[in-house]
Amino acid sequence: MAHAAKPAHAAVIGGGVIGGGWVARLIQNGVDVGIFDPDPQAARKIGDVMMNADHALARLTMAPMPPRGEMHFAASIAAAVDGAELIIEAVPERLDVKQAVYDEIEAAAAADAVISSSTSGILPSDLQAKMRHPERLLVGHPFNPVYLLPLVELVGGSATDPATIDRAAGFFAGLGMHPLPIAREIEAFVADRFLEAVWREALWLVKDGIATTQEIDDAIRYGFGLRWAQMGLFETYRVAGGEAGMAHFIAQFGPCLKWPWTKLMDVPELTDELVTTISDQSDAQSGQHSIRELERIRDNNLVAILHALKANDWGAGQTVANWEKSLYDAVPARTETAIDRPLETMRQQVPSGWTDYNGHMNEARYLDCFSMATDAVMRRIGVDAAYLAEGGSYFTVETHIRHLDEVTAGTQIFATSQILRGEGKKMQLFHHLYAVAADGGSRLLATGEHMLIHVDMNSRSASLPRADVAARLAELAAAHEALPRPEGAGRAVGGDQ
Repeated sequence: MAHAAKPAHAAVIGGGVIGGGWVARLIQNGVDVGIFDPDPQAARKIGDVMMNADHALARLTMAPMPPRGEMHFAASIAAAVDGAELIIEAVPERLDVKQAVYDEIEAAAAADAVISSSTSGILPSDLQAKMRHPERLLVGHPFNPVYLLPLVELVGGSATDPATIDRAAGFFAGLGMHPLPIAREIEAFVADRFLEAVWREALWLVKDGIATTQEIDDAIRYGFGLRWAQMGLFETYRVAGGEAGMAHFIAQFGPCLKWPWTKLMDVPELTDELVTTISDQSDAQSGQHSIRELERIRDNNLVAILHALKANDWGAGQTVANWEKSLYDAVPARTETAIDRPLETMRQQVPSGWTDYNGHMNEARYLDCFSMATDAVMRRIGVDAAYLAEGGSYFTVETHIRHLDEVTAGTQIFATSQILRGEGKKMQLFHHLYAVAADGGSRLLATGEHMLIHVDMNSRSASLPRADVAARLAELAAAHEALPRPEGAGRAVGGDQ
């Protein structure tokens, strides 16, 4: 797979559920996005998606996010795709509509722009049949919610250049996704083929009066759905085979495949009666919630599952962990190179999920901000992922925070860090947290003083840092020694000093 490298500028054509999800993932990862959708409600709809996406992101990760990308609603496809490296098409599932959109895209897009269709099942060869440059089109099929679920299936058509697949894989990996190249194009690709089979069988179960929509959903979410979320299909069955593994499972349960259990090759007629039955049962199942409420419930549950998978270094949790690592590793590139003044060590907007019942950022998030700042200093001196893997790190042993002012959601905040001590096993840091004012100035929100001790994580005991890390820390400490001592440094709770 190509090296992960998110695009600097992207375009999204179509602002529905999928298009809005793409916009959210791109914006949150610092990519500027041009958007075209003729729907006069597009801006409102995408705004609703962004609120849900920000709510989920605030719970998913504490990694320092890059400055948010800018969102621009364009009056035409040509204006939306101007300068875009990645162009995502998310218009309705009609071949003629998509081909007409590609014609407009090709007339205005950069020659090397990657064009990615979000279609759920149309063959890419059919999509690119009328294009002047079909080699740069592929299918990049995501899953709802796009801003949270990492999978994106990559499918090339008969004219797609393999380099386009590689480049798209790098773009999507840079957005914290798991690109899955599909070897050959096939209708509905891979994942939706499973969904269609389950959906088809579920329709029969409702039609024949065997189970209601809620009973079918319960069978999935309380049973095999939990296994699929972390192991998929084949790995689940490998475990079911016991110590003998997959071969034993197939020998034991393979003959069942010849039994007439399913109706996968037949489709129940979607009569008015069946549609009404399904609709009524669905309303009875969850009609007490609005769609936006259901989206929030879904996202909160997905975040919890992703956290569990990340803690166990498994499945989609690994993708989230790798994305977070890339965000942390990018921090040094966003800090100032000069070391004769406090270092800027974090900058971002306050997410809505960080606020309390008063609408202000809650006190725990002040510590989170200072934790980000400390992590940035650590990476500045060489305590990166590789150093941690070797078993070295700094552990915080004492913290003192002064809460000086309030801040609300959406406000840009940033932190600066000063090294008060950097010798031997000790690192003493003093952070200032600021809010950016409307006039471009800033106001002080809080200060945080932290004492850290270097630790050998293999022996779990205090230890000296590696020589190169110690040298970088000493260089920063020496440069900061000439700075005025911060007001409040060394102050005890309730005391003057």
